[in-house]
Amino acid sequence: MTFYMSGFRSIPKLWKSTSYFELGPATSPVSFFLTVYSITRNQHRWFSVKTTFPPNSEALNLLVAKARTLKKRNDRNWKVSSDHYFAAGTAKKRSHLNSNPQPREHALPNVSTIQLPTKPLSSKEWDKLKEDFNGKSNFEDWIISQMMHSSVSLDVAKSLLAWVAAKNNGIVGYGLLVKYLNLCVCHKQTSEVIDVYEIMKAKYKCLETGANTLLIRGLIHSDRWREALLLLEDMKKVMIPSRKNYDDCIQGALLHQDVNTAWSLYQELLDHNLIPLLETLKAFFDFGKDINDDYYSNKLLDILLYLRNNQLYPGESFVHSIKTWFESIPGRQWKGKFTTVQNSGQCSSCGRTLESIHLNAEEYELLKGRIMRDVIDGGDQYKKTTPQELKRFENFVNSCPPFDIVIDGLNVAKMFPKGRESQTLLSVVSQLAQKNLRLLVLGRKHMLFSSSRWRKDEMEQVQKLAHCFFADNISKDDPFLLYATLNSGNHCKFITKDLMRDHKACLPDARTQHLFFKWQQGHQLVVKKGFQKSTLTFQSTLSFDTVVQTTEDSWHIPYDEDLVQRSSYEVPTKWLCLQRETRAPAP
Repeated sequence: MTFYMSGFRSIPKLWKSTSYFELGPATSPVSFFLTVYSITRNQHRWFSVKTTFPPNSEALNLLVAKARTLKKRNDRNWKVSSDHYFAAGTAKKRSHLNSNPQPREHALPNVSTIQLPTKPLSSKEWDKLKEDFNGKSNFEDWIISQMMHSSVSLDVAKSLLAWVAAKNNGIVGYGLLVKYLNLCVCHKQTSEVIDVYEIMKAKYKCLETGANTLLIRGLIHSDRWREALLLLEDMKKVMIPSRKNYDDCIQGALLHQDVNTAWSLYQELLDHNLIPLLETLKAFFDFGKDINDDYYSNKLLDILLYLRNNQLYPGESFVHSIKTWFESIPGRQWKGKFTTVQNSGQCSSCGRTLESIHLNAEEYELLKGRIMRDVIDGGDQYKKTTPQELKRFENFVNSCPPFDIVIDGLNVAKMFPKGRESQTLLSVVSQLAQKNLRLLVLGRKHMLFSSSRWRKDEMEQVQKLAHCFFADNISKDDPFLLYATLNSGNHCKFITKDLMRDHKACLPDARTQHLFFKWQQGHQLVVKKGFQKSTLTFQSTLSFDTVVQTTEDSWHIPYDEDLVQRSSYEVPTKWLCLQRETRAPAP
């Protein structure tokens, strides 16, 4: 005998009043019943299942070989780079070049060796599979979790639920049902989602966030998509829905041509100070290709300004949607090209010069004041400096003329682990001093005591060539470096590999953080390795701001490449250049 639970929309329908089917703790008097049919294998098939076979070994070997070839090619590409310190992907390259991976033996985790079924199983077959299971977790939860991460047919999950119901007096746990719902959503089985929704809606007065999120995602593709909006309203009674919840509802509204609802949800999302998903913004541009409406066009331009103001970068797919929309606007003659920007800040496509990364006088004074208040004098939790020492340093800086370059002495000295630290520092300072630059070296008191890594005569030479301030050994250098650089004026630059992320996080708002990042990109110098054998050189600094930029007849939009891993403190190097062509007047 084989016991199956039919699909929620299978033939025949199984929600009948024969065997009791409990879905967990009831909150309403509604009961559900499940008919478990007993049939022989030879009578008829309820499922049409395609068996998933293991991958062909020859094909697998070919894929492995290709992956190794691609890795070697990428490794070769990473050895030489002229990117600036904040260019997208450079952190990944530095990590790769500095790493020295050692072969390790990987112990396999203690997991069950059973294979996922590729077809619906009978009750006896599920019993046997459970007997073979040697995992520590609950078998039913484990097996359906594995199904969620594989391409197993939904019919297999249905037979699992039928088996669970049959051996538990018709009871299927809430958690198991939610995981089945997840499978239905992943398989885009809208009809199954609706059936589970009907069960839950009638049985439970309210659902937890995970179930609501899944139901919203599953319902938006059906003609009952507006019920997803009701679920969103239910969530808002107890919490602020996630930006993914809003994204799903906006996508559903656009899918069903309800533009007003989509824009209303978008505004609501912004009002909650949530940053919209880029997929959400892309959906508006994709939808806009078929709309010739000034209001809608202005809303899309507002989205581009939102990207600018929040320093957000579209991915390749999104930027292609932007390009397509611009070029589809009737009568405007926009043309887009994917390009790069030269170190001078000139667009390689149109020749325009982009906005300077350097702060104007008003911005500089604003940033200086915020840094002094929130990082230096304020509660910077990363600062390990006594107020007395900071005051001593302020007096020292004020007694000196403005500096041209401030050097993080300990950071620079440790650039070459195999070299003597005092020699490395002296080499940098001496070459800069030859350019008649006024220098400040920040260090710690232990650097003055003679040792194998810190020679006294070399440190005396450093002190002759530059102003020096040596803080207590427990002190943090960063507050001193920021104070001295900003206090010296907008021309002053600083040398360190420290990315200053902790101090940026102390700033109170997004605008100030953006100003700090602009200032940092234009003022931070990083020494290139290998300078001891040649002239001292630095990685190039940016001269232009990497944000969305516009004029009356142009847009320049930086974007992320799909295959480049960009850290949060890096900026893209690829741009979309959009120009509005102007027709020559008729003679």
